[in-house]
Amino acid sequence: MMDINYELYKVFYHVASTLNFSEASKQLFISQSAVSQSIKTLERKLDQTLFIRSTKKVQLTPEGEILMRHIEPAMNLIQKGEAQLLDAASTGGQIRIGASDTICRYFLIPYLERFHKAFPGAHIKVINQTSMKCAELLRNGLVDLIVVNYPNSHLGTTASAVRIKKFQDVFIAGEPFQDLREKTLSFGQLLRYPILMLDKNSTTNEFLHQVFQQYQLDLVPEIELTSNDLLIDLARIGLGIAFVPDYCIAEKQNDIFVLHTREEMPERELAIAYNEHLPLSRAAMEFLSYFQNSSI
Repeated sequence: MMDINYELYKVFYHVASTLNFSEASKQLFISQSAVSQSIKTLERKLDQTLFIRSTKKVQLTPEGEILMRHIEPAMNLIQKGEAQLLDAASTGGQIRIGASDTICRYFLIPYLERFHKAFPGAHIKVINQTSMKCAELLRNGLVDLIVVNYPNSHLGTTASAVRIKKFQDVFIAGEPFQDLREKTLSFGQLLRYPILMLDKNSTTNEFLHQVFQQYQLDLVPEIELTSNDLLIDLARIGLGIAFVPDYCIAEKQNDIFVLHTREEMPERELAIAYNEHLPLSRAAMEFLSYFQNSSI
C-alpha cells in the first residue's frame, strides 16, 4: 500500500475537475506553483503521468482518467460527510436515549419537549428497555445516555451516573381492598395478599426481593409484568396489591390508594448515565446539562 498524503489526491481532484491549474489554485487557496509541485509529487509516487500539459490546455492521460474515476466518488463521500457534520452541529445532531416506558412517560417527557423546542432539527431516538437492559445498551455504545433506576448493579465501572430525582416505592390497592385503607401492615402481613410487581428483568424486582430478604421474608409474587401502568390497572380492579414508584400515582385517584407499612421502604433515585469511554455528541451534552445545571 502506497503512503500518499490525502492532500495530493485533493489537489489532483481539483485539477482534474477544472482541467486548469490556475483555477484549481484558486479553489484550494494555494499558489499555482504549489499545485504544480503537488501534481509532480503525486505522479512521481505513482510512477504515472496523470496530465498532458500544453500552453493551451490541460488534459487527463488514460491513467489520470482511471484515477479520477476512483478519486471523484471518494471526494464526494468526504464532502457529504463534512456537510452532514456541519448540519448536525447547526441543528443539534442526533441523541439516543435509553429508558423504561415508566421513566419516559412519567419523568422524561418534559425534558424531551424542552430539548425538541431548543433543537427542532435534532433527531431524538428513544429506546424503551428496562433499567437493566439500558445499562447493557450503554455499555455496548448503542445509546448515548440512559435514565435508569438507581442503584443499578448493572451499570458497571464504565458508566458515570448523575443522580437526578429521589422517589419512594409504594404498595397500592383498589376499592376491593378498601378495608386496608386505614391499616398499617407489616411486610409479613402484606405477603398474605397477592403481590403484583415488575418481572425479574427489572431493577425494581431485584430491589423488592432484596428488601424482603432483609426481613427474612420470601417474596413470591402472584403476577409479574413488564409495565407499571398495567400493574396499576390490575390493582384498580382488585387482582392484588401492586408495587410501583410513587411518581406513577396521580395525586387524586379515588379508585386506588397507597397502603401504610410498618417497615420503611428504602428511598431510591433516578439517574442519568453515560459511557465514560465514548465521546458524547453535542446533542447528548446539551441534554445532560439539563440535569446538571437546571430543572424543569
